[in-house]
This record gives sequence, structure tokens and C-alpha cells, in this order.
Amino acid sequence: MCIAFPGKIISIEDDRVAVIDISGTRREVYLDLIDEDVTVGDYVISHAGYALHKVDEETARENLSYLKTIIESEA
Repeated sequence: MCIAFPGKIISIEDDRVAVIDISGTRREVYLDLIDEDVTVGDYVISHAGYALHKVDEETARENLSYLKTIIESEA
């Protein structure tokens, strides 16, 4: 099973690599697969080091909340 995570873009380098924040964890993701323009402050769904698509902030926060609930229930 694969899980994609929403993250907020905090910086973009060379229009190709973004640093995203996922609940306090920062990761680099490539923007090669995303077909929309993104800017700092946008939220993207990421998986395996790639941003897959842009999502609105409300959707991103809801998904992070669901993931947190799942992780806490497994502990």
C-alpha cells in the first residue's frame, strides 16, 4: 500500500524542486510530475519524492488530520 502526504510548499528552487512542510517535517519533492503552476504557500500531495497535484488548504489539513488519527490509533 502507498500513502501520499499533503505538504505546504515553503520554498522552490530552480522551478523544479520544492521544500514542503508535512506537519513539521520538511522534505524535498520534485515538481516534474505536477501539471499546475505552484508557488510558495500552496499545498501539494506528494509521494516518493514527487509532488503529484495541488490541493486546497482545507483538503490538506483534513487529510493530515485523518493520517494523524490513523497513526495514533496504531500506537
